[in-house]
Amino acid sequence: MFGTEDFINESIGHLRSKIRGKAIIACSGGVDSMVAAALTSRAIGDDLLAVYVDTGLMRKGETEEVRGMLEDMKINFRIIDASEEFFASLRNVTDPEEKRKVIGGLFIRVFEREAKEFGSEYLVQGTIAPDWIESGDGVRDTIKSHHNVGGLPKEMGMTVVEPLRDLYKDEVRDIARALGVRSSERQPFPGPALAVRCLAEVTPDNIGVVREACFIVEDEIAKAAREGKMEIPWQYFAVLLPTKSVGVQGDRRAYGMTIAIRAVSSVDGMTATYSRIPADVLDRMSVRITNTMKDRVNRVVYDITNKPPATIEWE
Repeated sequence: MFGTEDFINESIGHLRSKIRGKAIIACSGGVDSMVAAALTSRAIGDDLLAVYVDTGLMRKGETEEVRGMLEDMKINFRIIDASEEFFASLRNVTDPEEKRKVIGGLFIRVFEREAKEFGSEYLVQGTIAPDWIESGDGVRDTIKSHHNVGGLPKEMGMTVVEPLRDLYKDEVRDIARALGVRSSERQPFPGPALAVRCLAEVTPDNIGVVREACFIVEDEIAKAAREGKMEIPWQYFAVLLPTKSVGVQGDRRAYGMTIAIRAVSSVDGMTATYSRIPADVLDRMSVRITNTMKDRVNRVVYDITNKPPATIEWE
């Protein structure tokens, strides 16, 4: 049986012995990185700098929400706007694996700059077991390279420290609750962010479409849960597909984009079943998405695939 308090105490002791100097940690606001930050902060105090990188690929209101969480945790942090760099690096990149590697490599370069200024030689990451399992190695096939594993460049100027490497998501949530980390119940969000929910070209306009669609899906599911119509799924979001289809606006032909709605139930992310969203909730999502973005989106579909055979994210 997993012992939360034992793990916390052992992890803090291990971090104190491992990190000899200053460390920097990438904080996305997700439970994995925030728990890793909380543990490391307890171990080395002000010798830790948490860095949140605004890639331009984040969800609606995410930067402000993460700023509030970091302030609550009372740790050193810095918010970096690197959106122009990320969009420039992703221009004409459509292959999912290449996207993850480009994003992972650029993340590290941004952190290296910040680490140099802070005087850090260590990079702490919230890597958990499914990240390196799905990223593959000489024995396992690569399902998808997680940006904090398969996306890391072969040469970088910092030593990587991964205090959660052998844990699964449900175990990390237990630790978050014990530590009082505010994001303990926050739904998982991929490291490459909306770039892997945009199967079309990654441009500011396309990211804007999927950002708004994701916000609508999250908002409508939250409303449905408050109304007692459904339980909050483990993960739920929208995906912008690269295919356009014919539609009708008023009495004229329209050629617009397609949004897919995805919601799943899971414990650890290794397997998942699709969530049964009530028909009236799906209807509200569809109407709201197509009305809000009527010049861009004219079709909404619902993904009812389990994992396996699908993964949770589309890329």
